Amino acid sequence: MKKFIAGIVKFQTEVFPKAKHLYEQLADGQQPDTLFVGCSDSRVVPNDMLQAGPGELFILRNAGNIVPPFGESHGGVSATIEYAVEVLKIRHIVVCGHSDCGAMRALMNPEKIKDLKAVYSWLHHAERVSAVTAELHRDLEPSEYLSRLIEENVIAQIDNLLTYPCVAAKVRSGNVLLHGLVFNIKTGEFTMLDRASLTFKPLEAMAAEYLVAQT
Repeated sequence: MKKFIAGIVKFQTEVFPKAKHLYEQLADGQQPDTLFVGCSDSRVVPNDMLQAGPGELFILRNAGNIVPPFGESHGGVSATIEYAVEVLKIRHIVVCGHSDCGAMRALMNPEKIKDLKAVYSWLHHAERVSAVTAELHRDLEPSEYLSRLIEENVIAQIDNLLTYPCVAAKVRSGNVLLHGLVFNIKTGEFTMLDRASLTFKPLEAMAAEYLVAQT
């Protein structure tokens, strides 16, 4: 804890004073624009990755950035999604996977986690991911197969989001936009889901297309 206590002291004495006015405004409430659904992995730092400041992201993290289909679980995930959409009126939902994901590795070798009862049960929500990846990419060598598994997981979780009535309604009306990303920890690169082709493209290419579409 010594390191973290020192970090708190630095935040209070150096960081907070520079953003005091912002925090004073945030003390009265939050109005984030984006719900970020990411993995609990310690190497995934949403605010750093998106260069977002306090109050800009509403963050939902769990093992494997998984969104159970509506009705299968009434826990923190479903409550967070509902609150973000209905109360905070977020405009964007980002589902972000990442390289070397431990949850996706476990999907490849479920026998290795059979004694981890909670983890094994949680990954039940990603069974579709295993089936789809096996069907489409069964001949790939393990590292490439893992990469495809990570991508298919992002696609599946976006599909699961659409089983939530509140999300489906807002997407249909154009008031909520869904986005899929995969972060490469080693290179710092991102790929972004092209929902028309269900393929992941370099972020730069997708960003260019997005900017053109907005003009």
